[in-house]
Amino acid sequence: MNSTAYIINAILVLLVIHQIRESQLNARSLVRPVILVAVVAVTYLHSIPLGSNDVVLEVALGATGALMGALCALTTHMRLGNDRVALVRAGFVAAALWVGGVSARMAFVYSSGHGFGPSIARFSVRHDITGASAWVAALLLMALADVLTRTFVLFLRSRQLANGAPTAALVPAAA
Repeated sequence: MNSTAYIINAILVLLVIHQIRESQLNARSLVRPVILVAVVAVTYLHSIPLGSNDVVLEVALGATGALMGALCALTTHMRLGNDRVALVRAGFVAAALWVGGVSARMAFVYSSGHGFGPSIARFSVRHDITGASAWVAALLLMALADVLTRTFVLFLRSRQLANGAPTAALVPAAA
């Protein structure tokens, strides 16, 4: 993991910290995380291995990312501002899910190069995962699914709110 990856992950964490303070949900706030993850994907994802159990790993981590993204969006407090623009505020659960997902991916990548590489290699052999490129693809698909799902669910909730439908968070943000 190089310094660029650390910087991008730090920016992703800062994005959710920024959302702890209520802010407008607009095109920029929705697209910014998607662009960051897309930059990471273009930088590090050279192929998506489809051999052996690589697809199982990629689908499993992608589904985990989508679930985390949906839960993050559903636990984000949302209300309509005076100007009829959705205002969002990430509560503890949403922030913990977002930061936890980024941190877990960073910890896995760091540990793979600092002592746990042989264990990951043995796990991969035992479970018929073809190698490091499958892990890279799976982790990036997890991040992409997390961000895209979160963005999509927040967008849908904001449309519901604008149309007068209730869109309460699953876990209300602390006042």
